Amino acid sequence: MEESVKPVIQVKDLDLSYDDYVVMRNLNFSVNKGEIFIVMGPCGCGKSTLLKALIGLKEPQAGEVLYNGVNFWAQNEITQQNIMRGFGVLYQGGALWSSFTLEENVALPLELYSNLSVSQIREVVELKLALVGLSGYADLYPEQISGGMRKRAALARAIALDPEIIFFDEPSAGLDPISSRMLDDLILQLRDTLGATIVAVSHELASIFAVGDKAAFLDTESKSMITIGVPKELLANSKDSRVMKFLTRGAK
Repeated sequence: MEESVKPVIQVKDLDLSYDDYVVMRNLNFSVNKGEIFIVMGPCGCGKSTLLKALIGLKEPQAGEVLYNGVNFWAQNEITQQNIMRGFGVLYQGGALWSSFTLEENVALPLELYSNLSVSQIREVVELKLALVGLSGYADLYPEQISGGMRKRAALARAIALDPEIIFFDEPSAGLDPISSRMLDDLILQLRDTLGATIVAVSHELASIFAVGDKAAFLDTESKSMITIGVPKELLANSKDSRVMKFLTRGAK
């Protein structure tokens, strides 16, 4: 008998709030290794707040976030930092340092958290930039490249340390359809190449259907997760009007 798969991420009975204002209640889901998990829902539903709880930026009001069985928010700061070193994060705006070249941006986490030599760091940077299609752009500054290229450069930085889990905050936001599709293809390629587990917050339907293995829908009114499943199957089978309104952009 095969041993059951143990999730990389488990969220149990999670409540999120800002002081007395409740954002989400009783969130429960798991993410398996190599899965692309989408957190979706309308603006203001709590997607970004959930992401902050997952990456260690906001402590939940109640509940647990477990990484490989370890409850992140029950650990001391040192243990939390060690867990977070297994994360790569692509922020919505990219968050590149404008005064650094692309090479310097991607090299930064390697300089801070690895024991690699200068020449080794340069080799890794070249590899990561090549993985995201930016070979030859290492000496340019963020302002000298397009928005789509900045997203890819930020992704190169996010994968610099070969993270086990990559988090995306609205990866396609602000991109034209062609750049958005290129980024979707890149996400799939990185999952397959690196074997990484991916969690993405998104409201872009094309991206959700293109890359999502599983998606959770957060509902603003009930402040809860009202469904979870394969995005295309949710579109075909969901009977919930809130889910269908989101997945069809109100066409149904």
